[in-house]
Amino acid sequence: MKNIVLLGATGSIGDSCLNVIRQNKKHFRLFGIVLGGNLDKAKKIAKEFNPEHIFVAEPNIDKSHDLLQSYPNILNTEDELQELIQDPCVDIVISAISGFAGLKTSYFAIDAGKTILIANKESIVAAGDILMPLAKIKNSEIIPVDSEHNAIHQCLPLQKNLNEISKIMITASGGPFREKAFNDLSSVTLKDALNHPTWSMGTKITIDSATLVNKCLELIEAHYLFQIPESQIEIVVHPQSIIHSMVTFIDGSTIAQMSNPNMEVPIANALGLDQRLPIDFEQINFSELNLSFEPIADGREVIFDIAREVCNQKGNLGVIFNASNEIAVEAFINQKISFIDIYKVIQRTFEYFPCSKVSTLEDIFEYDKQARIQAEKVIKSLH
Repeated sequence: MKNIVLLGATGSIGDSCLNVIRQNKKHFRLFGIVLGGNLDKAKKIAKEFNPEHIFVAEPNIDKSHDLLQSYPNILNTEDELQELIQDPCVDIVISAISGFAGLKTSYFAIDAGKTILIANKESIVAAGDILMPLAKIKNSEIIPVDSEHNAIHQCLPLQKNLNEISKIMITASGGPFREKAFNDLSSVTLKDALNHPTWSMGTKITIDSATLVNKCLELIEAHYLFQIPESQIEIVVHPQSIIHSMVTFIDGSTIAQMSNPNMEVPIANALGLDQRLPIDFEQINFSELNLSFEPIADGREVIFDIAREVCNQKGNLGVIFNASNEIAVEAFINQKISFIDIYKVIQRTFEYFPCSKVSTLEDIFEYDKQARIQAEKVIKSLH
């Protein structure tokens, strides 16, 4: 029986994690949940799974809420959060918090040598230079939960002999604007951008998918997780979202991981720690299957050029790229900028900062702060 702490328990990835745990209760126990402020949903989770610990990040908790009547000892401070994640009873930490906000909890888990199932790609993008060496020192196993990176994880041999890899191919659905010319994106609305053709996800990641920034983040994450040069990582559009990633080896063989688009599949694989867990899912009907592939549409190259520069230069560039994107997406959601302005905010913020080395988590947080301030200045300059 493995004890799990689920970070981001009330989010969309959290829902999928809970469903996998629900189907495999003989293997897993939900030891603790961490959430933002959705107390109604937390109450339902607590009633079903009866976790020992509940952490609520929202500083202004509604003291009258039913959850606090049933669980009066709600955790609410950063020290309590760290103690929960690093508790000796905890076997697995699932990082399903969206955005840069998940960095510190990822650090806590890795620093304690925990097995961490990471869906929070922003942690790796922003602080890969710190987290990956730390994981090696602390003997912390990082297992990717994102469908693309989990697919790569499944395609690689257990010994992970990187010299045998020719290239990694990460697939992209292309998002809702796959067939739109880049110049036509200036008129798209928030509703248009949230209309993803194959995946049901949270708001921020759905916008990232529409801009293809999500694939840029995934490229950087793959570079760090699998220690592969960016020149050996290719992004290919695959509208059906059946093949999630492929690995081509030096002997000409290509191994692909395939499944219908369902986050429970990579989560089950990650939770199983290389053993297959049974889940209820829709299998692929190969007799009705049509697969197609195409290159990234023209006009989007600049954002991938930035991502590849992050891989090659490292340092503070990952956190700047991520922070500028988060500010730009938030501004678009709040209708302060147009969809196409997201690219301008990222590019102009990124170009403002020279590459600098980062040595500590404090360095990362400082560059994140500076990049967000600069991105806000860029947004104001657009009007």
